[in-house]
Amino acid sequence: MHDRLTLWALLLIALVLPIAGCTSSQVDSLAVSPTSQSLSVGQTVQFTATGTTGHGSGHPSTTSDDTDSVTWTSSVPAVASVSSTGLATALTAGTTTITASMNGYTGTITASATVTVTASSSSGTGGSSGTVSSLTIIPSSQSVSLPGETTQFIAIGTTSTSATVNLTNQVSWSSSSTQIATIGASTGLATALTQGTVAIIALYTSGGSTIAGTGTFTVSNGSTEKYTAVTLVPSSQSVSLSGQTGQFIALATSGTTGFEVDVTNSTQTTWKSSIPSIATITSGLASGNGVVTGASQGSTTITAEVQNPDGTVVSATATATVTLTAAPEPLLSIVVVPTTLTTDNLYGTGQFLAYGTFSTAPTLMDITNGFYHAGFPSSSCTAALAATGTSPCALVPASWISAMPNIFPVNSSGAAGSTAGLVTADGSGNAVIYVSATNPDGTVVYSPTVTFNCPLVLPTYSGANNTGTITNPGSCNQYTIASGLLVTLTVYNAGLNTTGWLVTAPSATGTPNVIHCGPGWAANGNSGGSVCMATYPVGTTVTLTAPAETGVDFGGWSWNCESQGTVTAAGPNSCTVYLGAVDPVTGEPTSNVSVGAIFN
Repeated sequence: MHDRLTLWALLLIALVLPIAGCTSSQVDSLAVSPTSQSLSVGQTVQFTATGTTGHGSGHPSTTSDDTDSVTWTSSVPAVASVSSTGLATALTAGTTTITASMNGYTGTITASATVTVTASSSSGTGGSSGTVSSLTIIPSSQSVSLPGETTQFIAIGTTSTSATVNLTNQVSWSSSSTQIATIGASTGLATALTQGTVAIIALYTSGGSTIAGTGTFTVSNGSTEKYTAVTLVPSSQSVSLSGQTGQFIALATSGTTGFEVDVTNSTQTTWKSSIPSIATITSGLASGNGVVTGASQGSTTITAEVQNPDGTVVSATATATVTLTAAPEPLLSIVVVPTTLTTDNLYGTGQFLAYGTFSTAPTLMDITNGFYHAGFPSSSCTAALAATGTSPCALVPASWISAMPNIFPVNSSGAAGSTAGLVTADGSGNAVIYVSATNPDGTVVYSPTVTFNCPLVLPTYSGANNTGTITNPGSCNQYTIASGLLVTLTVYNAGLNTTGWLVTAPSATGTPNVIHCGPGWAANGNSGGSVCMATYPVGTTVTLTAPAETGVDFGGWSWNCESQGTVTAAGPNSCTVYLGAVDPVTGEPTSNVSVGAIFN
């Protein structure tokens, strides 16, 4: 009885357990579909692997989708690559075998398919597949762990007819930071150098225009340099032997933020000229580095080397060319501010200011009442001016011109007892105002025109036919004659920085911020912008203040506002202006007054 029970137990186990070595994960055969495929460069096809399980006669056959379980390979990866999920991408013309393999019932089993890749006829010149209209980098991002490792980027162009073409060896490849990673200019093979992330850029010229594709390449480990690259701005410039100088700026790329930092005057930066006998460049100064000066005709290479704390050096070069041609005119251009002034009062006034741009420092000056400047007319005048603050040379006049001098006269520099740029409305209407000044060689520089307005508006009365009391005096008529007891002070910004400046001034009785002028500010009706105004009694002395501000360099006050102390770029800076009667400093009478400040 015991032997019979044992036999039945063995039979039951045999029915329940599978045959040894036969598991559901092992198949007898494998098939890949499609078995062949023809593609154009850039096209893709999804292959599927199907496994069949049967283990011989007497066992039912079953099939399974093993696409994600098999190992996919391409016999010629340069022709077509295949992903771990069976997606094949055509890269170049040719034929390759796509193979799927896995562990089967009887060992490793395989199945394969053939891919034939035909080259696209599009080459960006309008072939049958059309002109390349876009460029895609494959893959769009890649990363490696360590410096020295490489990875391949592929450039695929899409034409106007939706065809694709492999342009990997036809585009121009570049890296945004060659200190972090380089890339073969015509191969797309990227090489890691140090920790960081760079943009990989591919450029392709098609149909007369340049098409760009971008990707990213990350190096996960390695040291991060303080500066990974440096760029010189401009990349080249020309100076004259007649004493002209040129300024180079060095911008270093931060290894941690990727932002550019001005290191022109950094103690880590060294400037060099490859041929000092042609041109020299300043280096090692507290400020004023990167200035090139010609010594003889020719070209030299300017190099800026920036040393990192660990001793590594990044550098960049630019070209300086010294010519025998004449230097630019000392005075390049003139601008008048504001572009328009309006008074509602007959005999009312308005003051314009004139600023000149020069080819040598100082490059921006208030020339409202004339000026002294290097090049006008000799170096001896310049030396005396630098040494004593006064010049034995004659003041270079700035001539103010009104198109209607009989109705809207304008004071000009050089006229005794006058305030230059001051226009008076002797009648109504409008007039064009402009300024001219003459360079040493006789060429005349003219400013763009500005406009002074005194619009005639007749008074209105309470009764018919101009009878009764005046309800509105209008403007620029006999009822709106300017008061001799009040003066309007106007403040302008004449510099290049239009976003971060500020000028304040109190009232005649000491109320602060009656003038609070600068972008984004709003106080007592002054909404910011570049022009602010306030009214004061004749004879008032007003102190204007430009506070210290981050990112703002102060360049000076206009001639009619006397600086209180030495003017500094960092600030704060103050000046005083006398309104009305006779200015005790200049001895000149004043009316409505404009004060300009230079912010850079």
